[in-house]
Amino acid sequence: MDKYAPQADGWSEDAYADAQSYLAHRAELIVSLGPRLEAGDVVLDLACGDGGLAHYRPGLTYSGADLSPEMVEAAKRRGRDVVVADLNEFEPSEPVAATTCFRAIYYARDRAAFFGRVARYTERKLVFDLNPRQYRVEDVRAELDAAGFDRFALRPFFSPQRLSLPGPAAAALRALERGGPFARLLLKLRFSYVCAAYRGGRNT
Repeated sequence: MDKYAPQADGWSEDAYADAQSYLAHRAELIVSLGPRLEAGDVVLDLACGDGGLAHYRPGLTYSGADLSPEMVEAAKRRGRDVVVADLNEFEPSEPVAATTCFRAIYYARDRAAFFGRVARYTERKLVFDLNPRQYRVEDVRAELDAAGFDRFALRPFFSPQRLSLPGPAAAALRALERGGPFARLLLKLRFSYVCAAYRGGRNT
């Protein structure tokens, strides 16, 4: 994780061409995909970086964990409640409504074990991104089911990380997230899914 130390200050602003649009869209899906989150719900953000995501959903109670001490210090300077911890080992002292893990699922040394650990302290849902060109959705879903997350929702996420698009172009891409053949084609070339894993008995 030392490679992130020089980038910790201003990470959210530098990592995305349009951090506001990108992170706000991600935050909206964290709330709405799968069982909906409500104001005051506690969200644990694993591999949280500088905690930039917290800014875009102020109604939620945000906490985070990251393995980089420099990232954690940068997050604390932003006023975030974060700790230094490895996502493979960390468990919060109290259950949380939702756990998120973005651009980091590949850090899980044993993905099935990671899902099982998260299921122990996550009451409503786990939300994460998934590159379908790197991982088979069917394999990931089977691991989630074994961990107790027997319901699964996914949606394409067509916000470019390194390119800032004009408003109409960004809106057109987001319209394609609702599915269809062109969305499937885009996912074969680039972009990822946002996935929500949760337990039965709740409405999406």
